[in-house]
Amino acid sequence: MTAQQSSTAPVDPRPDGEDQFPAGAQVFVRDEVWLVRNSVRTEHDGAKVDVVGVSDFVRDQEAVFFTGLDTIELIDPRRTKLVRDESSNFRRSRLFLEAVLRKTALPQSERRLALADSFLLDSLPYQRRPAELALSGRNLRPRLLIADVVGLGKTLEIGLTLAELIRRGRGERILVVTPQHVLEQFQHELWTRFAIPLVRLDSVGIERIQREIPAGRNPFTYFKRVIVSIDTLKNTDQYKHHLERINWDAVVIDESHNLINRGSLRNQLAQILAPRTDALILASATPHNGDAKSFAELIGLLDPAAIRDPEHYRAEDIEHLFIRRTKISPEVREQMKGQWADRGPSQSVRCAATPAEEKIFEELAAVWLPGENGTSVSGVPLFPYTLLKSFLSSHAALKATVSARIKTLEKKDDPTATRAELAALRTLQELVAPMTEADSAKFAALVEQLKAIGVGPKSDARVVVFSERVQTLEWLRTVLPAALGFRDRAAEESTRVMHGGLSDEQQMQCVEDFGLADAPVRVLLTGDVASEGVNLHRQCHQLIHYDVPWSLIRIEQRNGRIDRYGQAHQPQFRALILTSEVEGAKDDTVVAERLLDREDQAHRALGTAEAVTGLYRAEAEEKSLIQDLLRGRTVDESLDAHRAEAEADAAMDDFLADFFGSVGDAGPGAEDGAPQDTEGSGAGTSAPGNAAVPRLFTSTAEFLDEALSEVFPDATTSLDLHRDTESGLLSFRPPTDLVHRLKALPLDYVREQRLRERLLVTFNRRLAEHSLKRARESSTSSWPEISLLTDLHPVVEWLTDKVLVRLGRQEALIITADVPEPTYLVQGVYSNALGRPTVVKWMGVTRGGSVEDDMVGLLHRSGVGPTMANPMRHSEPATALEAGIPDALAAAEQFLDQHRDAWDEPLRKPIDDYKARLGDWEQPTLAGERTKKSLASLADSLLTTGRPLMRVLAVLVPDPEAPARPPSTA
Repeated sequence: MTAQQSSTAPVDPRPDGEDQFPAGAQVFVRDEVWLVRNSVRTEHDGAKVDVVGVSDFVRDQEAVFFTGLDTIELIDPRRTKLVRDESSNFRRSRLFLEAVLRKTALPQSERRLALADSFLLDSLPYQRRPAELALSGRNLRPRLLIADVVGLGKTLEIGLTLAELIRRGRGERILVVTPQHVLEQFQHELWTRFAIPLVRLDSVGIERIQREIPAGRNPFTYFKRVIVSIDTLKNTDQYKHHLERINWDAVVIDESHNLINRGSLRNQLAQILAPRTDALILASATPHNGDAKSFAELIGLLDPAAIRDPEHYRAEDIEHLFIRRTKISPEVREQMKGQWADRGPSQSVRCAATPAEEKIFEELAAVWLPGENGTSVSGVPLFPYTLLKSFLSSHAALKATVSARIKTLEKKDDPTATRAELAALRTLQELVAPMTEADSAKFAALVEQLKAIGVGPKSDARVVVFSERVQTLEWLRTVLPAALGFRDRAAEESTRVMHGGLSDEQQMQCVEDFGLADAPVRVLLTGDVASEGVNLHRQCHQLIHYDVPWSLIRIEQRNGRIDRYGQAHQPQFRALILTSEVEGAKDDTVVAERLLDREDQAHRALGTAEAVTGLYRAEAEEKSLIQDLLRGRTVDESLDAHRAEAEADAAMDDFLADFFGSVGDAGPGAEDGAPQDTEGSGAGTSAPGNAAVPRLFTSTAEFLDEALSEVFPDATTSLDLHRDTESGLLSFRPPTDLVHRLKALPLDYVREQRLRERLLVTFNRRLAEHSLKRARESSTSSWPEISLLTDLHPVVEWLTDKVLVRLGRQEALIITADVPEPTYLVQGVYSNALGRPTVVKWMGVTRGGSVEDDMVGLLHRSGVGPTMANPMRHSEPATALEAGIPDALAAAEQFLDQHRDAWDEPLRKPIDDYKARLGDWEQPTLAGERTKKSLASLADSLLTTGRPLMRVLAVLVPDPEAPARPPSTA
């Protein structure tokens, strides 16, 4: 594209009164020069500008300024001073231009992914699609529910989405909220895979920060990107005032189904965070509890106006807000071939009850759970099944249940009413009191199965054993190691217990130790606290249900701990099934074995078992099943009846059939990872492939190599830099300013790998992957010693800033190149009212006023590259070239103005469509009308506003001794 311009109209550096400070620009504040790293609008204090010092007194210092409090002068581009680049091969100019390209946020008009191929990930297009949906423009803001079933890699999908937001300048402030036992796991994945550092603010972390910062300081402003447990944050009385005073670029809430219950502390937390963030990512494998209204409330966190009637809506009404796939979804199944072994069958291991156990079965059948004509001794209908489930877990669990019930009944005012039940309880107490592991058929079977798997003192085999009862877990810890042949210290180290009664630090340590190959733990005894979100598959593909939960959802969640993306072996499942010869005994063949079979059938046919009953919650499934057993139904009759009832509910059937069916499966053309055509839904049409990101250097590795040589010419000495040319490993001592940046990295990682003393980094993906694998085989730390250098890595960002600050205030470089006449390189940025770029153009403007909007292409055609020679000859004085800057800027602005409407169209259409839908959204309450008005204002703020921000980056001049070329007439 070209345009002619003869006007010399001035270019206002702060158009239309808007404070626009793009990343990479320099500003003058408090008599010092600063480099802009990020700028966002605030509600009360104008623009908030994050900067790093440039001038000597503040060099490399970080600061934050507000236009409402400080005078921030954006340097007038017309007054740009041109300086000649006398570096070899014009390295200084090339590095500067590349640094500006890298620091400039991608515009909102760029919907395609820019970084997906640069991380430590397998190339799986299905894992890219949540990020593609978030950026598609189908919703006003990047907000979505990732509802993929257990094991597909939701954490990786979240990481990729956050990385793309960061590249667009929309991820400076990130808050991740997870269950406490997966804090470190989540933190580990985002750093090792994406180079996104999250500071862990668990209860210990927050306490530490509050000791370090001034009294009253908001702990969540101390670090830009943090991860905190929902169990810590839900204490809204303690943290509410902090959360209400801070806005985030992105908030992630894992296991978000826990937010549904209105009035709960978790729900209150979500209501505080949702309106205070631009991007909101919710993740849950089980996000629906079977109630349309509750699910509508969850979707309302993403977009309050998405659902008009919370009791009647279809999946297509909200498909722009959620994505859901199962392992058998076509795109997942095809892309995972050979990378994720199909699960093995759920094997029932029948254990014939011992004589001591048969006596308890007899007592339960006769007194507590009699047949059709009998009456239970208990006045609480469900309690006999509590007894039964305790016994089917272990005699230790039964002891605890009986003792607790006796204490409860003895405290009652009318003991005569409970005399018969107390007597029956004491009979059970006498029967169970002398029992040991020798009286447990399940324990004998467990030992036999573990030995068959290979668990023992001379084996590396690992197994995770699930039980619902803490008493069972603790009892197993005391008796299992010796039975497996472990002695002394090895016995203590071989078996670990994890349950909800442990602190968050203890739970995270259990998970980490089980995932380290060299750690001595061989058996992880865990309760259902580990059934959601925890990765247990790194060193394990064997799982045993010591007792079976009476819920298909819970069984599937347990199995998903080892049956998940990244599993190298076929997952194997066993369940210990206690059987009895007592007539009328409700042993494990009555419930547990049937549930195992139904879960396996559903998983293989549908990819998930959560919709079988139509209840969608583990607690509801178990309660309903027990009530049906009381009515005389079998397990199969109960499951089928509830599913039939759900299908008969026409109001819910349409939605749930879509939600648990094909919604989120790839459409035509998605096999190659291309974004779906969203035309007609307000997003415009996304072109296939990756984002068009301008680059002057062929790779980040090439840029970093030249930047090191430019900034640290004596790096071998000053940084103690060592290069392994064969492996691609870089090892160096971080200088003080880089060490300061490392405070944002996970504290354990910095300490364990001694990063303040030496950094080991590489662009070699295989080396980084090997280092990560080796860390998992360590017995001391899961953090890899070598990190992969990506565009987001602190080392790359540090060097990029180093390059930028080497150019003086309001300076641009003169480059001798193969051009017929002086050509000014100009950056033009349109922004919206929130200060985010909507259109970014890189232009070359000739002295004659011709404009080309492909600056990188122009540079390549002009011979600007690593092999170009610097002739040290100049065609005309710098002052003469500076005189042409105002005309060049005016020509560039006219060119931008001519094309602005066309560039704006892809952004404007979805916003207009949203406002039209918003206009039809009737709100009967004052609060609803305020929400509607706020959303309309948000929509307007996303439109391009004002004139473009202009910046002169360099000028290309012809070599005075080169053959003359005619000026461009394009």
